[in-house]
Amino acid sequence: MLKVAIIGVTGYGGEELVRILLKHPDVSITSVSAKIDRPTPLIELYPDFKGKLDLVCTEPDLEDISKKADVIFLALPHTVSMSLAPLFLKKGKIVIDLSADYRLEAAVYEKYYKVKHTDIDNIKLAVYGLPEINRKFIAKAKLIANPGCYPTAALLSLLPLLKNNINLESIYIDAKSGTSGAGRNPNLKLDEFIRNQNMKAYKVNVHQHAPEINSQLKKLQKNAPNVVFVPHLIPIERGILETIYVKLATRYSLLATIKLYQDFYKDEPFVKILNEGEFPVLKDVIKTNYCHIGIKQEKNLMIIVSVIDNLVKGASGQAIQNMNISCGFKETEGII
Repeated sequence: MLKVAIIGVTGYGGEELVRILLKHPDVSITSVSAKIDRPTPLIELYPDFKGKLDLVCTEPDLEDISKKADVIFLALPHTVSMSLAPLFLKKGKIVIDLSADYRLEAAVYEKYYKVKHTDIDNIKLAVYGLPEINRKFIAKAKLIANPGCYPTAALLSLLPLLKNNINLESIYIDAKSGTSGAGRNPNLKLDEFIRNQNMKAYKVNVHQHAPEINSQLKKLQKNAPNVVFVPHLIPIERGILETIYVKLATRYSLLATIKLYQDFYKDEPFVKILNEGEFPVLKDVIKTNYCHIGIKQEKNLMIIVSVIDNLVKGASGQAIQNMNISCGFKETEGII
C-alpha cells in the first residue's frame, strides 16, 4: 500500500485530492496538514469524509510527514512549495507539486510571480506533469510539476497540431473559469460573485499561465507563436471552457483535422475528441478527469473548444494520474 501525504488539505485542491484518493485501492492517506489555527479533525473541515478518513489536520511537521509517506502532494499557494520540496527530495520522496513553483524557468517565474526563486537547482529536475506528452519522463520523476488548469485545457487542444509540425500563424485563447480557480480566499467574495450572476475578464494577456503555455508550445515547435490569452471569471463554482482561435499557415479539411486529433488521442484514457458538428458541454466533465474537445474550421481559421474540471484534470485528478504513472499503477486507477 502506497502511503501519501497531503500538505495544503484545507484548499480546494487538497480537498479534491482526499476525495479522489479515498477511492484508490492501492493508496493510504497517512498525513494531512495545512496552515491552520489548531489541530482539527478532518471531518470537522469536510463532514462528507466522516467514516472514511480518521485523521487530524495539523501544521506541517516535515520530519513526521517524511516518516509517514512515500509520496508528498503539495497543494499549496504559489511561492510556498519551493521551500518544502527540497527537504522531501533529499529524503528520497516523490513530490507532486500543484503550484507553479517548478513549471517555469527561474527568470520567467520571478517575473510573473514577483518573488525570487529559492530552489533553482530542482527546477531542472522537475518534469512537467502533462501525461499526454511526458508520460515516459513522469514514470522516472521524483519531482513532478503539475500543470496549471488553463494550460492543461489549452495544451491538450493544441498538441496534435504542434506534434504533427503544422505551422500556426497565431493563437488566441478565450478562457472561462469557475470561481474555485481562485482558491479559498474569503477576501475575494466569490460567493457574492456567483449570487450576482456576474462575469469579468481579468489579467488580460498578462496572466501567469500564458508563459507556461508558451514555454510548453515552444518545446514542441520552436517557432510556435506566443498565445494571446484572456481569462474570464464566470458565475459557477468549477469548470473551464476554452475557445481557441488558431490561424493556420495552410488550409486543412475539417474531417482531416478531426481524424488527426482522434488518431493522436486514440490511446489516451482521458481525452475525447468529438465528431464533426459536436462541441463539448462543461457539465459533461465536472468532477471527472476528462477533457472533451470539439473542432470547427473556416478556411485557414481553426476554432477549438475544450472543457475540463479545473479541480480534477486541471489540478488534483491530473496529480493523481501522475502519481499512478510514477508509482507503476494503472494510469486510470482510482480516477475512473
